[in-house]
Amino acid sequence: MNDTDRPEPLSNGLYIVATPIGNLGDITLRAKETLARCDAVACEDTRVTGKLLRHLGISKPLWRYDDHAGERDRQRLLDAMRTQAIALVSDAGTPLISDPGYRLVSEAREAGIPVTSLPGPSAPIMALTLSGLPSDRFLFAGFLPNKDKARRDVLEELASVRSTLVFFETAPRLGKALEAIGEVLPGREVAVARELTKLYEECRTGSPTQLALHFEAHPPRGEIVLLVGPPATDVVNEADADALLREALETLKTSQAAAHVARLTGLDRRMLYARAMELRGE
Repeated sequence: MNDTDRPEPLSNGLYIVATPIGNLGDITLRAKETLARCDAVACEDTRVTGKLLRHLGISKPLWRYDDHAGERDRQRLLDAMRTQAIALVSDAGTPLISDPGYRLVSEAREAGIPVTSLPGPSAPIMALTLSGLPSDRFLFAGFLPNKDKARRDVLEELASVRSTLVFFETAPRLGKALEAIGEVLPGREVAVARELTKLYEECRTGSPTQLALHFEAHPPRGEIVLLVGPPATDVVNEADADALLREALETLKTSQAAAHVARLTGLDRRMLYARAMELRGE
């Protein structure tokens, strides 16, 4: 390669580069150019990123930076950014979405190191656009916990959020996640998006029970984005709320009754708890 064929180097700093989530054709021209011009690439798995760079015809030093990276690894990258252009990629999609990259960005900004972000593929956004669920307001909450109680606690915490909820999930845990959603967030429409941008891409919507039955008969593969529609927008008046609370109080403790009615109506659980205490005293 002649000197005139070499891409011009980038200015020093951190470059956040989104990469394809399945279909290699989704790499942007700007991402390809940045990867070709940077000095090194920080990545989750050097094998995954190495495969992408070979596909693009690019050869760069690869430095591992993943969930197990510590302060020493981060400092090495920060030191390099003062004099070099370092690209940060994840195994797929936009970095910092459920990975430790935000710590690197935070410390780079604190150190006065330039940070540039290149937009590109993002599984949560793609799943949201496919699902048909309300997209004017949504909350991305990462992975649901693996343990049953912790999973339910997170769903309870988010029950009153009047937005579409977006989670990452794994195929082996999908059934338990759908079961918990059906119990904690009854009446919600749910979507399961999987194998996004790939040959067997699928986005299926329905009730948690319907989806659980389908995926029990057709075990899913690949990575999954799980979406839960917002609570019903019907206005619940004070009399309706009281009636629901009285019915719940017949079999549940005060706190459980308040939580149950909050899930059904989207009303504030603390307000319902206070009202339930009043109704118990009548």
